[in-house]
Amino acid sequence: MPKPKHILVIRFSALGDVAMTVPVLRALLIHHPQLKITVVTKPFFKPLFHGLNNIEVFEADFNDKHKGLIGLYRLSKQLKALNFSEVADLHNVLRSKILKLFFTGKRVVQIDKGRAEKKALVTGKSFHQIKTTHERYADVFRNLGYSIELTNPKFPPKPYLPLAVEDLSPKDNKPLVGVAPFAAHKSKMYPLIKMDKVVQQLSKNYRVYLFGGGAKEVKALEAIALKYNNVVSVAGKLAFNDELKLIANLDVMVSMDSGNGHLAAMFGVAVITIWGVTHPFAGFAPFNQPKDNAMVAKRDQYPLIPTSIYGNKFPDGYENASGSISIDEIVSKVDEVLLEK
Repeated sequence: MPKPKHILVIRFSALGDVAMTVPVLRALLIHHPQLKITVVTKPFFKPLFHGLNNIEVFEADFNDKHKGLIGLYRLSKQLKALNFSEVADLHNVLRSKILKLFFTGKRVVQIDKGRAEKKALVTGKSFHQIKTTHERYADVFRNLGYSIELTNPKFPPKPYLPLAVEDLSPKDNKPLVGVAPFAAHKSKMYPLIKMDKVVQQLSKNYRVYLFGGGAKEVKALEAIALKYNNVVSVAGKLAFNDELKLIANLDVMVSMDSGNGHLAAMFGVAVITIWGVTHPFAGFAPFNQPKDNAMVAKRDQYPLIPTSIYGNKFPDGYENASGSISIDEIVSKVDEVLLEK
């Protein structure tokens, strides 16, 4: 009997990008349950892969033992000892390219990031949906010879809410709405003063959980939560694994173009995304979500959108582009999505 294939999957960062691998790997294993997969990524991301059969996580420590060229060589030796048969590079950055140089004799396929298509999108030469990141990940496995289909996905059952969450909020039957108002760049954020009003409206009918990280974000979210009933900030209060369990139990997540939307989507939670200077056409919308769940800034007011893929470049006056989406539009979209459940 031939030995099952063992794929080494490389995706070091960032949170949203690593989370996007999860539904793809789940689909791959549904089609090929005999596969063994080792994901090499940063230690913090290990809980993302909890519950996925045949998947192990190898923690890459780029701050210490795997730092620099010598560290990558050390990492390559540790990985080769696992006897993987082929490599799926879902990152395709300098660090992964150097690492792959040590894997002589192994079949290696790396992601095509579609840089030309993305450049055309942000320079205004085109404006249409390009291939999603999930499909780009899937193409890597297809090029290794594995069939994979991302339509009609299966999701895991909802886990029990951790006691730490139950202790933070009352027990009732209100729908659970997550709100994650922050992003890596201000240009990707809905104005916080407006998001405060969104939370106020949502709190009248739903139990609202606020998500974020970092000292300033924790302080800002706590200030909002203290003003309204049925609103709890979990920022800085939960271990990452417990936060994931809470997200998996949400009825809907309201997120920027950021990692929290991808975390919710990998559990099959409905995700409403708010977009500023970036746009879902670039392929980074959360997995398996209806197109009209992406609420984009008004292009009649901000015609240069998308100004960049990651939100780090934009002209003057575009900082609050997402503010062109009204408070009522967002609240109505949440109501609509919950009514359909």
